[in-house]
Order: sequence, then structure tokens, then C-alpha cells
Amino acid sequence: MSIVTIAPSHTKVQAPPKQLVSRDCGPDGCEIDWLASPRREADLDIANFTAFAMEQGWGDGLPLVPPTETRVRTFLSLNHRYPDEVIAHLPPMRAECTVEKIVINAVMAGAPPESLPLLIAAVEAVADPDFELYGMNATTASVAPAMFINGPIRHRLGIPFKHGCFGGAASSAAAIGRALRLIMRNVAGQVVGVTSQSTFGSPARISSLCVGEWEERSPWAPLAERRAGIKGDAVTTFGGMGTMNILDTTSQKPAEFLEMIGKSAAYAGTNGFSPAVPFCEVFVAINPICAEIIGKEMPDIEDVQAVLWRNASLPADWLEHLHRGQLEDQGRIRADGRVYLTPEPKDVVVMVCGGTGGLHAAVVHSFGTSLTQTRAIV
Repeated sequence: MSIVTIAPSHTKVQAPPKQLVSRDCGPDGCEIDWLASPRREADLDIANFTAFAMEQGWGDGLPLVPPTETRVRTFLSLNHRYPDEVIAHLPPMRAECTVEKIVINAVMAGAPPESLPLLIAAVEAVADPDFELYGMNATTASVAPAMFINGPIRHRLGIPFKHGCFGGAASSAAAIGRALRLIMRNVAGQVVGVTSQSTFGSPARISSLCVGEWEERSPWAPLAERRAGIKGDAVTTFGGMGTMNILDTTSQKPAEFLEMIGKSAAYAGTNGFSPAVPFCEVFVAINPICAEIIGKEMPDIEDVQAVLWRNASLPADWLEHLHRGQLEDQGRIRADGRVYLTPEPKDVVVMVCGGTGGLHAAVVHSFGTSLTQTRAIV
């Protein structure tokens, strides 16, 4: 049994014709083969195929689903995109990422066919020059693209946005996130120790972070609508450095909750305070219980961002003198003698998700030079 090659090929190899019909050659049509990837013979036993894929450099260490022609064609048949459509060129290799390559990696990851529009939108988002995917894929940092999902597609795909949404909830999110990571590995060319110099890496470099917003419990407009005016299905990609849990069992008032979150996010070693990083964003997830309390007093999300931003800062004289000196040379010490995690309040990205147990917030720090992107899922 043959499989479809995962890695991109500079020379498209035409396989024997299959029962696909194109009308471009006349009213009667003719048989063509839309798939351009070379075929490889492989054992379709999961364990044996995974071992084979690891030898080829296609795997991430977890079991892989063999991307047979049947699986790839079935995946494509449930969507309305041509397999040879180029979605983006992905760094560091500047490789051509077609719909076909996205599908092959999604099949291997175990992602459902219904996730293809989300994956295409996510690839488009991370390929935006302002997302700075080249630096993200090559850096010494532990960054990986996170995906935050809005719209009814959360329900159709079962993207978690309640309890355990950052990990632990049984859903398709891990497979969808893994598909994006395999694309980074097999198409973009992110190879640990070669094109990627990440010192420690991160679990998110296996399965990414794919989380929905609990829009129905948020007192504010959905994230995609606030960021890009997109109502309905959308994905927001964020260059995340891992998750930070914040426990607050004492606060009673909105400003107190936000003060605890902001001050917890402001630790000296995060990229946002580094002289090597000119700017930064930060993602804050607020659980629905706290969001309801905060929203009653602060119905405008800009007020929430302002309080978080003000508290996510450090006194400059608290920093080590060489560190402080470089920030001062860059003009990053404000008139109040403080250094702020992000340049402005708008750079604090806020979303409502998580369980109803309350007590916790989550922060995802940014890689730095990567600017958050939002795309409609169509």
C-alpha cells in the first residue's frame, strides 16, 4: 500500500491517473490526478508506519496515521479546496505550503476533515510577515503558535473552551494543534537543533495550544470581533511561550482581580522585559466567574486592558544594573520610573475561557516580535 509523501517537493511528480474528472479539457471531461506528492511504499500498521516516519524525519514521537491516498482524498472530498492551491510560503525554508500538504499532515496528526478550513486560516495567519514566523521557528526561545478560536466552529469541532481547555479536555483540539505543528516541521522545515535552536522547547511544540473562547459567558465582544471586526468563525494566532497559572483566592473586586493577574504576569525574565526584544504582547485568559464580576464594573474591554497593563510593570531600580542600563538606553523606562511588559494597553490580549470553579487566571507570554494575527475561517 502506498502513502503520500509528507515533505514538500520542488518537482511535482504525477501519479497514475485516478477517477477524478476535469471539464477543462472539454464538455466530456477527462480523468486527472489532483495529487502532486510522490508516493512511497510503507507498512500501514500504526507502529511500523510511525517508526518509518521517524526514520524519514516526518514524525514528532507520537503515533502517526498513515496518509494513504484514500485518507487524503477523503479528507479533500469533504472540503471545497483544490489540493494544489498554494496557501503560503513558510519559513525558515520558505517552502510552498499547498492545501495538499496541509491535508497530508492533518491526516497524520489524526485531525478531522472538518478542521481543514481552520487549519488553512491558521496557516494564512502565521504566514503573515508581522507574525514573524521565521524568527519563531528558528529562535532559541520556547515559542510555538497558539490558536484561539471564535464562532460556531467551536461547537462543530468540539474545541474546548470550558474546564480543562488548555489541556486535559478530551477533544479534537490536540490533533488540530498537532497538525499545525507537523506542518511547521515537515513543510516549513523546523528541525530541532538544525533550523530550530530552541534551548528547551515546549510541549506546545508537539500539539500547539488550540482553545476556544467561551463567548456565551463573556461580558465583552468576542476576541476576533474586537481585534479584526470578524463576526463568526475566526482564528487568532499568538506566538506563545507557554502557560502561566495564576491563583487568587482573596480578591473581591474587579480591580483586585486584575491587579493580581497583572503583577503576576510581570516577572523580570519574560521576553517582554528583555533589552533584546523591542516590543511584546501578552495573552490573558479570564475565567467566566471572574469575567462576570469584572464586566459589571468594566463593560469596556479597554478599561480591563488598561488596569492589567498598568499592573504588568516593574520598577526599573528593581532590575539588575546592566539590564536596567540597556532598557534605559532604549528609552523604555517611563517617567514614573517603571518598565512596562507591553508598549500599550491594547497589546494585552484578553479572552474569556476556562471552568466555572473560578479562582484561576492564565497568562501566555509572547515571543516578542511576533504580532498576533486574526483571520476569518471560510
